[in-house]
Amino acid sequence: MISIRNPIRNEICCMRMIDAKNLVFEYIRRDEEGNVEAINRALDEVTLDVSEGDFVAILGHNGSGKSTMAKHINAILTPSEGTLYVNGFDTKDEEKIWDIRQSAGMVFQNPDNQIIATVVEEDVGFGPENLGVPTEEIWQRVEESLKAVGMYEYRSHSPNKLSGGQKQRVAIAGIMAMRPKCIILDEPTAMLDPNGRKEVIKTIRDLNKKEKVTVLLITHYMDEVIHADKVIVMDSGKVVMQGTPREVFSQVDKLKKYRLDVPQVTELAYELKKHGMPLPDGILTREEFVEAMMEVRNGAFTR
Repeated sequence: MISIRNPIRNEICCMRMIDAKNLVFEYIRRDEEGNVEAINRALDEVTLDVSEGDFVAILGHNGSGKSTMAKHINAILTPSEGTLYVNGFDTKDEEKIWDIRQSAGMVFQNPDNQIIATVVEEDVGFGPENLGVPTEEIWQRVEESLKAVGMYEYRSHSPNKLSGGQKQRVAIAGIMAMRPKCIILDEPTAMLDPNGRKEVIKTIRDLNKKEKVTVLLITHYMDEVIHADKVIVMDSGKVVMQGTPREVFSQVDKLKKYRLDVPQVTELAYELKKHGMPLPDGILTREEFVEAMMEVRNGAFTR
């Protein structure tokens, strides 16, 4: 069971945003006559909880089950076995689907799949309008959401003229305007260049810190998760590792077993330590690496 402390607020959040117990999901393939040909267990007895306001990163190789997990949190999929509660609502309860999707917004890899209007502010206002929000409040939400993601000055622009990172920030603003308590981001930077990735990750971190939005980030980029409260590693539908970024990235060999990388600076420190340099485990940033190397130098390290 995952119990997450948010170091930013330095307190334990008592409200569970996500509560999964023994969660199982099976994809069933049938032949033309409807007979079962194969059953693939994409989620296998997953038990975890995420508290309101946490920033949680989910890592895993392709086919590990992380995207399937994300689709359950937004009630796109429902469990074959076990239970999943989102903001207190059972995802199996069809009468609560609307409440669940208002509580947990989803951002996908390709922002073009979520942007439908020809003007940025109209696109951001589309979700609240569908919720029946009064017109005056819609425009207030649009302004607040665009300012929160740093895109207010582009409110009158065409989304087609924006960069990939800017489009993704508009997609996030569109979800924010619906006032969800939780945002699930399924590899939101996979199609972006390095600058676009930085823009989006900064936006996500700011929403988590300033707006207290619960964030679940699914990513292949290890550098994007070093500031998360918790890291969950999935493999073959199971949670195989969990802990703070430092705890998880200290286990380089184990991560490689699951075909995952570590941040480049962590890898460098790990290799140097293997060759005899007395460096600590779990170095996550260049600043930490420089500080550790200075300590080695001051200690008159010799091979």
